[in-house]
Amino acid sequence: MAKTEKTKVEGQTKAVCHSIRTSPQKLNLVAQTIRGLNCEKAIAELSFSKKRIARTVLGVLHSAIANAENNHGLNIDKLYVKEAYVGKGLVMKRMHARGRGRGARVLKPFSNLTVVVAERGE
Repeated sequence: MAKTEKTKVEGQTKAVCHSIRTSPQKLNLVAQTIRGLNCEKAIAELSFSKKRIARTVLGVLHSAIANAENNHGLNIDKLYVKEAYVGKGLVMKRMHARGRGRGARVLKPFSNLTVVVAERGE
């Protein structure tokens, strides 16, 4: 299969967000709370989450739902979060001044998020 050729699966869509300014480990804690949930319950879960990054995940979920409705004509009442996975992005390396003229490395990681929603066949 050619690299440019996209694989299409009937009844599911996805939304991807690149370069989210948080570590993949922290983002995965939020992503795992919505895996397998109905989209309505996942939105409620993210809306009341105390994690800062939950607002970004909520935006990606809304984007995936909008893609399903507008691009593929899926019924939004039957949608659920089929997959929500996190990947590593780039890492900015910065220096922090320490005592005696030394420096310490500060790592500022980025991560990528993919949310796949599918229509539940009932």
